[in-house]
Amino acid sequence: MQHKVRNIREQLLSDNWYTLKKYTFDLQRADGSWQQQSREAYDRGNGAVILLYNRHKQTVVLTRQFRFPIFIHGHDGFLIEAAAGLLDNASPETRIIAEAEEETGYTVTNIEKVMEAYMSPGSVTEKLFFFIAEYHDGDRKHAGGGLEEEGEDIEVLEWPFARAMDAIRNGEIEDAKTIMLLQHLALNIQFEEKVQ
Repeated sequence: MQHKVRNIREQLLSDNWYTLKKYTFDLQRADGSWQQQSREAYDRGNGAVILLYNRHKQTVVLTRQFRFPIFIHGHDGFLIEAAAGLLDNASPETRIIAEAEEETGYTVTNIEKVMEAYMSPGSVTEKLFFFIAEYHDGDRKHAGGGLEEEGEDIEVLEWPFARAMDAIRNGEIEDAKTIMLLQHLALNIQFEEKVQ
């Protein structure tokens, strides 16, 4: 099914942090008729996310940080996530390597892109680029924690992969991008068997 769009008009509602615009447009329906619709779209740019994993230790590196929008929605505000950030005009690969080090303290170079996805296409223009990378203890260059000037105060978590998967089931991990990457690891990465 292919829709046609015409007569797009936009109204800037907010340009305080990123841009929020109201669009009015005509959409051709499947029966050929035209219907006027209005939608708001929030444009904050595109982003990237990376999940670090250690095949030998059977661990993943996650972060915990305060997220105000979920706090005002009844959550305690502290969300467990994979390292992520906006591209800010850099390539997804360049940006996510820098973001991983800023947030987790780990320097990774051998990253693997696994997918691209729109996380909330009904209202947000952002596309996320998803990556994974294997890490080793020697890759940690500093404590991580993010950039204070960006308001980041990030706790770095190194969890057994099994605990992270349990945390999805019990609701401790509720972040969609993180759940998607953990599920990707579960389906595609073979962890080494631990020798007792």
